[in-house]
Amino acid sequence: MKAEEYDLMYRVEEKHWWYAGMQAITRRMLVNAGLAGRKIKILDAGCGTGGAISGYLAQYGNVTGCDLSAMALGFCQKRNISEIAQASVTDLPFAQEQFELVTSFDVLYERGVGNDQRAVTEFWRVLQDNGYLFLRLPAYDWLRGEHDERIQTARRYTRAQVRKMLVQNGFEIVHLTYANTFLFPIALAKRLFEKIRPARAEKSDLEATHPWLDPFLAKLLASEAPLITRTGLPFGLSVLALARKRR
Repeated sequence: MKAEEYDLMYRVEEKHWWYAGMQAITRRMLVNAGLAGRKIKILDAGCGTGGAISGYLAQYGNVTGCDLSAMALGFCQKRNISEIAQASVTDLPFAQEQFELVTSFDVLYERGVGNDQRAVTEFWRVLQDNGYLFLRLPAYDWLRGEHDERIQTARRYTRAQVRKMLVQNGFEIVHLTYANTFLFPIALAKRLFEKIRPARAEKSDLEATHPWLDPFLAKLLASEAPLITRTGLPFGLSVLALARKRR
């Protein structure tokens, strides 16, 4: 990920509508899996600037963050997150069976990760038996846009691809769904427009929206949470997976 994106992420992660909506969905999925109300050991693999840790993961237990970027970890320290390690998700510096939950939010798609399968085997290694893995990934390779260039996207995923990757590496699927469905038509139109217009400077999807629009979009995305946990959604801009380690 480019350096300027980390700075932008740090500035908007606690208030941007996309993060707020995804937090609501993630919380709902963790509660449904019985992971709330007890203190567990959590690894946030590819923690970025630490917004997920300080925003809500710390409420579920003792969280360790790791990221390959020294800049990202510097922002974590600004959030007073002390349990951090500089490491790649493909080579985690932790003992076997150390964590009860591993989260990895929008990490495996990055060019810097290289082998996403290797990362999943590392997640399996550091998880305790019956421990949980929560993945969030961008959906559909044909939805690439200007933001993907800015964040150095190597791949986007379908639900079937995520299922195959997890099952082949020793995980049992608990819940697998698309998310950010209600805004899919708008995002699709935006991506198509980007493809036909003349090239211009890369723009991040995290740029601020109008103040009156932000809370509306956050509520719209968060409103998907009951549908996601009840039946799942058939398409969307993200793939969410909750899986359990099996031997």
